[in-house]
This record gives sequence, C-alpha cells and structure tokens, in this order.
Amino acid sequence: MAHRWKNDLTHDDVTPYNTYLNRRQIMAGMAGVGLAAMAGTRASAMTLEPNSYEDITSYNNFYEFGTGKGDPAKHAHRLTTDGWSVEIDGLVDNPGSYAFEDIMKNMSVEERIYRFRCVEAWSMVIPWNGFELKDLLDMAGVQSSAKYVAFETLYRPDEMVGQKFRSLDWPYVEGLRLDEAMNPLTIMATGIYGKPIPNQNGAPLRLVVPWKYGFKSIKSIVKITLTDKQPPTSWNKANAREYGFYSNVNPTVDHPRWSQATERPIGGGLFAKRKETLMFNGYENEVAGLYEGMDLARNF
Repeated sequence: MAHRWKNDLTHDDVTPYNTYLNRRQIMAGMAGVGLAAMAGTRASAMTLEPNSYEDITSYNNFYEFGTGKGDPAKHAHRLTTDGWSVEIDGLVDNPGSYAFEDIMKNMSVEERIYRFRCVEAWSMVIPWNGFELKDLLDMAGVQSSAKYVAFETLYRPDEMVGQKFRSLDWPYVEGLRLDEAMNPLTIMATGIYGKPIPNQNGAPLRLVVPWKYGFKSIKSIVKITLTDKQPPTSWNKANAREYGFYSNVNPTVDHPRWSQATERPIGGGLFAKRKETLMFNGYENEVAGLYEGMDLARNF
C-alpha cells in the first residue's frame, strides 16, 4: 500500500539556498538532480516528487496573459521586469517604494528552497526559492493596528494581453490575515529550481501560500498594503458564492460546481489517477491553529 506524504517539516528543514547550490553542483549530470537538490534534511519523509521544470512553466493559471493553461507561457515573454519595485504602504513605519534589487540584497542571505505543493483542481509539487513574507514585512515595520495584508498585481495591458479583456476586474488583488502572512510557510518566491522565476509563473516576485488554493498566491506583485480592514480579492469580487476570502484547501467543502475531494496531478498524462485532496493541502499540523474555532464551511 502506498504511503501518502505527511507534512512534518518545520522551518529548520528547509534547504538553505547556498546548500542547494552546492548540492546541485555535486549532482550535476546525474538523473534526478532536482529531487536530490530540493530535499530537506528529512527528505526520506517526503514521498512526493517535484514536477519537472517544463511542467511547472508550461501549465499555468495567470489570466493576465489569457485564460488557457498554455496562454501564459505563450504570451508572458512580452512582460518586462527591469527596474521592478514594490510599493509598501498603509499601517507601516517605513512606507515607500522598495526596488526589487534592494529587496534581494537584503534577503539573499536568507533565501531558501521551499518544496511546496500547489493545488487547484489539479496539483503540482514545485521547488520554489525565495524568502519568508514576514522578513519583507518586518523591513517595512508593521504597526500594531494592522490586521490584514493586501496585495496588487502589475497592471500593464500592452504587455499583459489578458488584461485587455474583462475576464476579471483588473488589476488583480488578493489579501491575507496578518497572522497568515506572518506564518513561516508564507513566502515570496523569486525562482524555481534555483533559476529566476519565469514570467508565466509570476516574475519577478510572487506570493506562495501552500495551504490555500493557487489563486491566492498572487503573481507579479507591485503593491503591498497593511490595513485594519479585510481587503477585497479578485475572485471573491468576481463570484463571492464560489470564492471566499480564505480559500483554504478543504476537501470537505465542495465548490458549488464541482467536488474538491480529489485532485489531478500534473505530469502524469491525461489519464493520471486522481488523488485525495489533503486538508490544508497537507499542512494541517502547521496552520490549523490559525483557524481554531472558525466554521471552515462558512469561512471558505
């Protein structure tokens, strides 16, 4: 009987970036280089293998470049990311425009490899490199009155051709509760498999919240706002009945139009066997306490 992966990793189990690079050099030319390099110190506990770089970069949801899964890879080359900056404002001590290069200079020592599952109606295992969102928020100095973190994606229809259509209310916006944002599993991803993150995956900086459905992990971020009010989110604005603010992976709560009890792994072909969806995407031990006492069917 196959054993399903039980997530018992902690922050200390994440592979430091320099260690990843050293391992990659050692394993160069060997089959399975990604698997060996991405493993944490307790790799034997992880039975899920990362998807290939091709899988991860060719099958995407990024409506700014089109609604088809292949549209982002087809159109995202138009996006220019030179001179990127992120505005951080609201309830912070140090508001301002933070150049991406300056952010990376401050975070590069702490940049690590995170091997997280991403799930929607389908799933992938993606080896992100990046840093904790908390570290960036600490740079800005979060004030005690802040309760939520709001995010906004770049709006540039000339380059992001999907924004020429009203598939969503642009620019794309998302939000987290502050305690969710400060959780060690919540990261700002800057790359995949040790390479800079491709445009279709959210270059140059995207959010990754592994216990939530993929659309919560907003891409190509240009603005972060600390606020004391729950911020609007794009899919909730588009259809509040189907997409709640929290969007935690919860197989016991069906989407109104389909079951969320199973997922289709990408990379196994069209006839890949569906798998049971795990509560909180397998990170229940780490994050369930954030929602203690909440009705997770009502707060979906």
